[in-house]
Amino acid sequence: MSYYRFHEDDIFINTLEAYPQYSYFVHSGTIYINNVPHLPGANSDNSIGVPKGYISLYEYNIDRPTNSKIYPFLEKDGKKHVFKKIKNSLYNTELLYGDQLTSSYNLSASISRDYYSTSTRSRISALRNTLDHYAYLSPHYQYSSSFGNKEAQNINLISIPSILYGSEIKKGSVSLKYFITGSLIGELQDRNHNGELVQVGPTGSTGSGSIAGVVLYKEGFIVLTGSWSLDDKNITYETTGNSKWIYFNYGANDGNTVNSSTTLLSSSYVLEYKGTTHTQVMTMLTHAKYGELNHSNNPTFVSSSDLQRTSEHREQYTETPKEIKNIVHSDFTDETPAFKKVTYISKIGIFDENKKLIGIAKVATPVRKTEEKQYTFKLKLDI
Repeated sequence: MSYYRFHEDDIFINTLEAYPQYSYFVHSGTIYINNVPHLPGANSDNSIGVPKGYISLYEYNIDRPTNSKIYPFLEKDGKKHVFKKIKNSLYNTELLYGDQLTSSYNLSASISRDYYSTSTRSRISALRNTLDHYAYLSPHYQYSSSFGNKEAQNINLISIPSILYGSEIKKGSVSLKYFITGSLIGELQDRNHNGELVQVGPTGSTGSGSIAGVVLYKEGFIVLTGSWSLDDKNITYETTGNSKWIYFNYGANDGNTVNSSTTLLSSSYVLEYKGTTHTQVMTMLTHAKYGELNHSNNPTFVSSSDLQRTSEHREQYTETPKEIKNIVHSDFTDETPAFKKVTYISKIGIFDENKKLIGIAKVATPVRKTEEKQYTFKLKLDI
């Protein structure tokens, strides 16, 4: 086996920026993420093992019985490693050294909605400094301005966990669509790329061109304050009345129950945006140079091997001159082509400084290597 050392110019690390697309369809209090249906399993009503409308953070325990689910665990020892959910008082007084601490892999995440119509609005108050910070993008961000006071306005706050967008939401990618009985009655877009959600459709609709809210890209919040009527139908939201942007995503993990006794079943919502992710990628260049890597340890590389038996009737392999098998192709069946050393490269092993195998890269089709050819293989690894 041949070993080659990576040189300074053979390894480099860069950052890959990607913009994954996310789509949420909300109807009757149920959320569908990226149009993926809720598939029942043999052991649960949702085969991925988390509530409907949620993503599984680890994607473990897929349709496993309750009594056979895998889980993370630790043992209490001198290193004092512990799960966050375990309080110090419990760890210090009630657990003995050697006791096992367990957690769960069935963690999940989804969007949620909070509606504020009273003076009690702790989450909005917590965002005050953040909203004022982005006022340089638009005055609609200001906590209190001529466009309204967020301390008293009716506000619809949509929260998006970071697992569902990455480092930030991509500017200009947010779109909110409001449907009644399948017909589009309103659409918001961040068309100016400054966080303002402008009503862009349907053309000529009530409120067209008005700003109904703002987006906090890095924090993952959408603040909706648009209170104009989008249609003339009375629907039971927090209050009975016409549809408005402050009611957008009603039933999306907001504690409200949607059932057949309300006219709310006629409303549905679509939230779309692109996230931003940064992945560190290591690129490694490996070289198969001229006149190298033209021998193989594969037994088929030689024509035959000899087996001899000694007088003591014990089998013994002896080293005899071996003929390398000629696999050069010829167009003629009655002529033996000139011999050339030929190998096929199918795998590349990556070893650490102690020559321990830490990774294997495979090529889709074995590469034919002769002494007159050289190749460079590019290996990529997300880190």
